Amino acid sequence: MGVRTFAAIDVGSFELTIKIFEFSGKNGMREIDCVSRRLDLGSDTFAMGKISNEKMDELCRTLKDFADIMRAYRVESYKAYGTSAIRETENTTIVQDQIAQRTGIRVETLGNSEQRFLDYKSVASKGEIFRKIIEEKTAILDIGGGSIQVSLFDKDTLVSTQNVRLGVLRIQDYLNRFAVKSAQKEMMINELAMSRLDTYKKLYMQDKEIQNLIIVDDYLSPWVVRQRGKKSGRIFIDREDFDRIFQTMHAGNQIQISHALDIPQERVPLVFISAVLIKYIVELMGIRRIWVPGVTLCDGIAYEYAEKIKMFQGEHDFEEDIIACAVNISRRYMGSKRRSDILENFTTVIFDSMKRLHGLGKRERLYLRLAAILHDCGKYISMVNIGETSFQIIMATEIIGLSHQEREIVANIVRFNHSKFVYEGQWTGTGGQSRELLLTVAKLTAILRLANSLDRSHKQKLNGLKAVIKENKLILTVDAREDMALEKGFFRANADFFKEVFSVEPVLKQRKIYS
Repeated sequence: MGVRTFAAIDVGSFELTIKIFEFSGKNGMREIDCVSRRLDLGSDTFAMGKISNEKMDELCRTLKDFADIMRAYRVESYKAYGTSAIRETENTTIVQDQIAQRTGIRVETLGNSEQRFLDYKSVASKGEIFRKIIEEKTAILDIGGGSIQVSLFDKDTLVSTQNVRLGVLRIQDYLNRFAVKSAQKEMMINELAMSRLDTYKKLYMQDKEIQNLIIVDDYLSPWVVRQRGKKSGRIFIDREDFDRIFQTMHAGNQIQISHALDIPQERVPLVFISAVLIKYIVELMGIRRIWVPGVTLCDGIAYEYAEKIKMFQGEHDFEEDIIACAVNISRRYMGSKRRSDILENFTTVIFDSMKRLHGLGKRERLYLRLAAILHDCGKYISMVNIGETSFQIIMATEIIGLSHQEREIVANIVRFNHSKFVYEGQWTGTGGQSRELLLTVAKLTAILRLANSLDRSHKQKLNGLKAVIKENKLILTVDAREDMALEKGFFRANADFFKEVFSVEPVLKQRKIYS
């Protein structure tokens, strides 16, 4: 492949950043320029719900400058994302339209789970170090302006991920609003953290200590990375190193700390908040080693672009991390792993046999797997309204890597697996309904219903499912260990909707019956 130039733009809560990357078969992905401008959008959003006119003007001026930078580098493609400061405004759509009209740059809004997934990919782009560290019990602490995300890994598997509203700018807004004195700030930050994170530890850590902490933030990380550059060979810092950093922040006033850490004076309060949060989490989890990879959202945006153009394929399977999140949600609501595994297998066998008919791709296959895993999570709340309660659970629970609309697709597949399918104009979901969305949900629901009927007794009677399309029929051939009267009855009941959606008649053939 030839050389491609790409720009990643992060419209953050405290800063606007553009990174220019060069992609080539010879050198891989290489950063060739980075420009950041301070613009505190988050304080307006978190305090008032809207961005002031003055800051909108400054935002547009900065993005015009970024457009000039892209032209100078002859950028072929770009992605611009807004995070919590844009996402949490009351008039997000108007803000996006104004930016597009005034600068020519289209800023998309990242949901929290999408933003954290890109940050996570930016860490994974570090390759071998990342793969080795997550083989042990490891936490990724992603500190943003509006919230933090804590993700736990064990043996290269994502165990859990949770969002907590303890962002640096949000905390600073509390400190300013409550007129907190300097001597009281650390105590108040610790109390805010304790009120949220102690509950997190009880629910998700189960008194297990975590060996490693990976930190992603725009506050303390740049300084740590600069310090590491002066001490070549040091990849990790231990708790004693971090304690010394923290003591430096108590060694004087704001001007003295600015000089000691070689950071702009206006950043000192934010770096302090980030440091206090990190220190609290280090002590809460019993962390031994800290790794600060020095990556940003822009690196994750570039990594995702490289995946899209098939420049490289990382060794870490991110799709399995999304699946792991669903498995953990199912476990939390007492779902049967054996039942979910059977259903996931049946749905994917049917999906794969019908590729030329349904016209869906790899992403939709992922939605179907997630729906199979979460198919009855609502039983935990209600044995009667399983579809509706499952929908509510899925919509209320972030799944890292899925957008809000994608989560809604999965939730509706699960809902309509248990209840009558509704058509245009009748959905109660929050993401709107395009023709494509309706068709996707209908197709995947039809497959899930058919697969569900094959294990309606929950006794796993069947194995060896094979699916093939022949003469406008979907022939499903199974081995059976027991009588299948119940499964055949529900199969016939679900066949009509399947035929309505695909114009294909499903036929169940049984190879053997064991009495």
